[in-house]
Amino acid sequence: MNIYLYLKHFDPYGEKLNDGTSRAVHGLASGLVNCGAKVTILCEHQPSTFAETAYVTKAGYEIRCFANPHGSSPSFKLAKGLQNFVRNSLDSHSLVVLNGLFHASVYSLSRFLNKYKIPYILAPHNPYSPAIFNKNPHLKWPYWHIFEKTLLRKAQAIQVLDSRQSQFIKELDISVPVFSLPNGFALHEIPKDIAPSNLTANSPVKFLFFGRLDAYNKGLDILLTAFANIAQTENIHLTIQGPDQGDKQNLQTQAAKLNISHQVSFIDPDFETPPAVIMQNYQVICIPSRFEGFSLAALEAMLVERVLLISDVAGIAPHIEASGCGVVVAPEVSAMTLGIKNLLQRRSQWTEMGLSGKHYALEHLQWDKIASVALQKYQQLVA
Repeated sequence: MNIYLYLKHFDPYGEKLNDGTSRAVHGLASGLVNCGAKVTILCEHQPSTFAETAYVTKAGYEIRCFANPHGSSPSFKLAKGLQNFVRNSLDSHSLVVLNGLFHASVYSLSRFLNKYKIPYILAPHNPYSPAIFNKNPHLKWPYWHIFEKTLLRKAQAIQVLDSRQSQFIKELDISVPVFSLPNGFALHEIPKDIAPSNLTANSPVKFLFFGRLDAYNKGLDILLTAFANIAQTENIHLTIQGPDQGDKQNLQTQAAKLNISHQVSFIDPDFETPPAVIMQNYQVICIPSRFEGFSLAALEAMLVERVLLISDVAGIAPHIEASGCGVVVAPEVSAMTLGIKNLLQRRSQWTEMGLSGKHYALEHLQWDKIASVALQKYQQLVA
């Protein structure tokens, strides 16, 4: 069975996997190859950034990158080479997994696949929750009615990261089959030597948010206010690290108004050091998102035995609850404040909680196990 994964901005050589979606696509592709499937990742970039040839990665999957004058940016214009490849190399026995949500290129490719009767699955990587429509609703709702709704209705199936996310799709009057498939990890991603939390009586408890600085999506404004509610009476410090999506200045201003600038640090992204290594410098990892498909950052925290403060909307939240490695709260200031207090009161349990999270991930969230389930689903859909 030939499986094709389309992610427009995927690195042509599978090397710069700096965002969660790229890492998820790489992980699933690698797992599918280990299960015996033939996998090709399709992407588009500026002609000057790569050589337009098939590239086989060390993980065993192939990358076919096509020259698009618009580069990897969202556009309704598909690369001509991609169109020719689909037309000449794929058929009704192929399966394409389209990765992305509210993405013009994904919609255009879905129409092209429909034209040639090639089945596709949509993997949005974020839930179609009310929260996602609340930001820029004047843009989101028209796009939904004109493009996104058609994209979903003509899919063979929709692949979500948490079974709870299927309800949002149902409420939007989409009756296409939906199945859930979590994100995962490979064993080689676990550091050989995991440093203990190193929490001493006089040192501050170090909290970390690790991800892009999108205040609304990631709930960083909620986290700062909740942190300020505790910061006056507790010896704690918060680090916010990741690429700026335009909100860094506003977040720094918010921290100043809350009088916690001395207890909050903003650090530029570090794409050279593995996230699991960075996280070992902290005791608590925070995922305060208003909406979140899964959160690979949370999974990486589990692998290095750290405890988590995470919002209940994240796709990984049920796994955090099941493993007992963190506190799951609503993405609201009052709930987040109570969550921080709860964790601080349980400091003596952090080592045990961290180990529990790691053992749970090893048992349930390895890519090879997840890919085995995915392959069965894919085979059933094509059959």
